[in-house]
Amino acid sequence: MPAPAAGPRPAAVAVGYDGSESSQLAVRWAADHAALRGVPLRVVHAWVWPMFTKDLGPVKGVAGSGLRHSAETILAEGVGLAHGVDPGLAVDGVMEAGLPAQVLRRAAADASLLVVGSRGIGGVLGHLAGSVCLELAGAAPCPLMVVRRPHLPGRPVVVGVDAAAHSSAVLADAARLAVAMGAELQLIHVDPDHGGDLAEHGRHAPLHGAELLEYSLGEAGRLAPGLALSGTLKEGRAAAKEFVEAAEDADVLVLGTHNRGGGIGNTVSAVLHKAACNVMITR
Repeated sequence: MPAPAAGPRPAAVAVGYDGSESSQLAVRWAADHAALRGVPLRVVHAWVWPMFTKDLGPVKGVAGSGLRHSAETILAEGVGLAHGVDPGLAVDGVMEAGLPAQVLRRAAADASLLVVGSRGIGGVLGHLAGSVCLELAGAAPCPLMVVRRPHLPGRPVVVGVDAAAHSSAVLADAARLAVAMGAELQLIHVDPDHGGDLAEHGRHAPLHGAELLEYSLGEAGRLAPGLALSGTLKEGRAAAKEFVEAAEDADVLVLGTHNRGGGIGNTVSAVLHKAACNVMITR
């Protein structure tokens, strides 16, 4: 009797690792999340030295030396950190030469989530690392999780909803995340029209204000029956300020970006720089 055909391999969680404290936190978060979802983890190290020198091998007579060996050691360390979180987790290590954002994009081409540390965002150190996060926010092939702190059980996943065409996809990603983490999903809609009259926008205009929030709550309930939900309508302040404030009490803040021309928009950029919690950017 022929063996049954194997089902599709579950999409891995990919995480960038460079040996920094920020990337250590990202690997631990990613390993815990991959274990929760029952999917493999892919630890990715971008090896930049081949772009600058051809002298990558060991120093003659010096054991364990050389840039290649150093990179391999960093990757092995990342894989070991992941196994330390869950010894039974399937972990794959990938080392590829190139700039970090390019390497991570390629490694996450078939991933369900790309996780990176937040080093360099909003601070004076690590400008390159910060720019990598911003570049990936606009160009990652899957949702991007920027990790600032460990998972905080009991805190909600917060998602920003609006009338844009991509908002339903963002809400779906946020609902899946909340289910996986066993968290409440809180919806925030920032109404730029400050609750203006529907008549002002035309009979067939997109929903906004309380109507949009109510519709989004209903959609979230259909996407994830039984998920604890709440919604808040914000008026009178810039969206970035509202989301940064909401991030204080959130475990994860989820935002969408249109990604037009590779940009991420002022709101997403400001949130990545200032939010206190982990931030997921999706499209």
